[in-house]
Amino acid sequence: MRVGILGTGYVAINNYLPILSGMDDVEVAAILSGHIENAQKAAKRFGAVKAVSTIEELVDEGIDCAFVLTPKGLHFEHVSFLLDKGIPTYCEKPLATDLRDARELARMSEATNTMLMVGFNRRFAPVVQAAKEVWGDTAPDVIITQKNRPETEYHATLENAVHMVDILRFFGGEAREVHALAKYSDPDYETFTTAMIEFECGSSGMLIANRSAGQWEETIEMHGGNKTVIVNMPESLTVIDKDKKTTVEMTPLNMGWAKSEERMGFSNATAYFIDCVRNGTMPKPDAADAVLTHELLDKILEDAGLPR
Repeated sequence: MRVGILGTGYVAINNYLPILSGMDDVEVAAILSGHIENAQKAAKRFGAVKAVSTIEELVDEGIDCAFVLTPKGLHFEHVSFLLDKGIPTYCEKPLATDLRDARELARMSEATNTMLMVGFNRRFAPVVQAAKEVWGDTAPDVIITQKNRPETEYHATLENAVHMVDILRFFGGEAREVHALAKYSDPDYETFTTAMIEFECGSSGMLIANRSAGQWEETIEMHGGNKTVIVNMPESLTVIDKDKKTTVEMTPLNMGWAKSEERMGFSNATAYFIDCVRNGTMPKPDAADAVLTHELLDKILEDAGLPR
């Protein structure tokens, strides 16, 4: 499988290239960067065949699929080019910075019958998959997701809380109503966003995305059917019922040598996409499903008075 990589930033270097370069049946055929020296450095480090500076050069290498790991403002340009060429594409979140562009990319994927998967890797994290097994097809009554960090950044909720919004949909389904609140002196750099969500199934969800916390943390807490499930990303899963409280630690993964890309779901998501390409099957979640997460996030931003 000849893979093309677009981007040489933190996510590419730390999360995806170590995985792809270590897969026996995958060859990193080309790495693209707007600064060719960055592509050359990454190609040397991860054993890629070629370093390129344009997407046309990347496609000319005869790639079987592509990973778009460039800054989010370039996603629409890059993904639309690849879909037009019929190249199966994995795009890091968010799919686009404009909801209309995200919808258009999903439309292009369907129209060209070309697979497009968005990097909502949290769904593939071992602790989240284990939590999903507990609930099965039943939605919890209450779902509380938190992603907190010490410092804000440009459009912080869009940049990071989108993962937790996707997790809310993963467990609760589609939303019926949204009420949100944000604090900011500059709406481009919010201090926090919180949201209450009513799902069509009747369950309730809460999003807490704080950017003035003491440390990074991600947690998922779910209640229903006289049981509680608590996920502390990416390390532990606790299941509580009337008889017992059981906590499973992820430390034993790979004999205790599991890396962050394994714990956070990057490895599982990447392997799943490669299998889909190899077998010619559309991924789940596909682009249309990813757009539903983007639409829910857009409703939260709108109700909170933040830039959409």
